[in-house]
Amino acid sequence: MKWKMINNRKYYIHANFIVEAMRKTNQEIKDETILKEILSGATICRVAMMDGDLPYIIPFNYGYMDGCIYIHSAPEGKKIDLLRQDRRVCFEVEDTVEILSGDQACDWTTSYRSVVGYGTVEILSDEQSKQKGLEMIMAQHGAPELKEFKPKNLNRMVILKLRITSMTGKQSGNWNSKVNH
Repeated sequence: MKWKMINNRKYYIHANFIVEAMRKTNQEIKDETILKEILSGATICRVAMMDGDLPYIIPFNYGYMDGCIYIHSAPEGKKIDLLRQDRRVCFEVEDTVEILSGDQACDWTTSYRSVVGYGTVEILSDEQSKQKGLEMIMAQHGAPELKEFKPKNLNRMVILKLRITSMTGKQSGNWNSKVNH
């Protein structure tokens, strides 16, 4: 991985992205098994794309498998238009978030694990890809046995396949003490 200093901050270059190095390295999740566990266990993924000079972010339910996030979508609309212009995206998923209260305002904290990453989106419109994508989404949400989808529903949707190119994970500083109790 190639590192570069810009304005006294450490960045690494990945594909077409420049990603800032994590400041709190003690909170970084480097274990790929844990990253996959977060992606496989969470239910909402936020995907950011570019709308001209402005970011545009949308939450989705999703399915994760083999380094890809699967999202169902209408075949037209703003997000589809933006993805046709630029397939590169940033995504975020968090799992097991809990607000921990304290006696004083500054004693409050959050216990969390999250993944932030980059990737490219492919818009899939063939029936087999839509079937597979919906099966993954249903499995992610606790219903892997539901594998029959009405043809009229399949005909009016597409699957967005987000192929992950890089990702980092982070957990709150209190995560290990929470898990160990």
